[in-house]
Amino acid sequence: MKSLIRKFAVTGFVLALSLASFSLRQSGFGLVAFAQETDDQVKIDMYKRFVDNRIPNPRVAYQAARDYLQKYSKDKDQYTDYLKQWVLFFERDDRKLKLPVLIYNDKNFAEAYRVGAQVLADEPNYLRAQIDLGYAGYLATSEKNEAFNADALGYAHKAIQALEGGKTPADWAPFKGKEDTLAYLYYTVGFLNLKSAPDQAIEPLIKAAQFESDLKKAPSTYYLLAAAYQNGPYKTLSSAYQTTYANKPETPESKAALEKLNVTIDRMIDAYARAIAAAGTDPKNAQNKAQWLVTLTSFYKFRHQDSDAGLNDFIAAALSNPLPPKP
Repeated sequence: MKSLIRKFAVTGFVLALSLASFSLRQSGFGLVAFAQETDDQVKIDMYKRFVDNRIPNPRVAYQAARDYLQKYSKDKDQYTDYLKQWVLFFERDDRKLKLPVLIYNDKNFAEAYRVGAQVLADEPNYLRAQIDLGYAGYLATSEKNEAFNADALGYAHKAIQALEGGKTPADWAPFKGKEDTLAYLYYTVGFLNLKSAPDQAIEPLIKAAQFESDLKKAPSTYYLLAAAYQNGPYKTLSSAYQTTYANKPETPESKAALEKLNVTIDRMIDAYARAIAAAGTDPKNAQNKAQWLVTLTSFYKFRHQDSDAGLNDFIAAALSNPLPPKP
């Protein structure tokens, strides 16, 4: 599954800060005007460092502004007001830029969710953060860190709702577009629900497989779907059938219960066949493919009078058939 983890290279920070909302125009901060109001050379030099770097090197300007505000914190004038506003906007944009780096480059998920919470506190409907924090749940769990599953599910659901409602982020990276993004978000929802609520993993995984993305051909998508059926409805229906009807004369109720169980088994058979077909001849999938085939054969024979006749043809045709819906 780690092969599904996208690489998101970030080479640096480029800040485009909008100062249009500020009440003071940039021309109000000329050094001549400043010099007319103070003879404190340190103050002049510190402010000049901010002005000179504000556009070409905003990170240096940011530090200069912070130094200025710390040293002259008691000043209440147009300069400190402007710097406070500038620092506020810089920090907001900086958090937005840091978030994908923390997730995709650093895999520092604890810091990512902390920064992400700040980003969304500033801008609650910021879709890019919702997408990244949603998908980060899959990445974190792939690194054996399940601490953020609940948060990730919440963000993923919000992102899916926004995308399906017609909203779009300014940038799709690291995904390829809307369908690709939705596929990975639905995959994440299914993946994160599989352990604690497998029944709730089924529909998201089916949806993930229906978008035009790499996941449509990924064996893990169909294996997870098979596991969701097996650990969810199959386990529940099989246990109920054994408890209520096993080794007893057939009744209309027991027949209906068995038919319902068989429908779920058929869904499992279909999903395992798809996983095996998608695995192909790739050596990386060989071990999983062999295990899936053992499980598939067992269920297939159960549904075909203990015979595996036709199984190979069934597997070969699996991906060419429409994916059946959840019963």
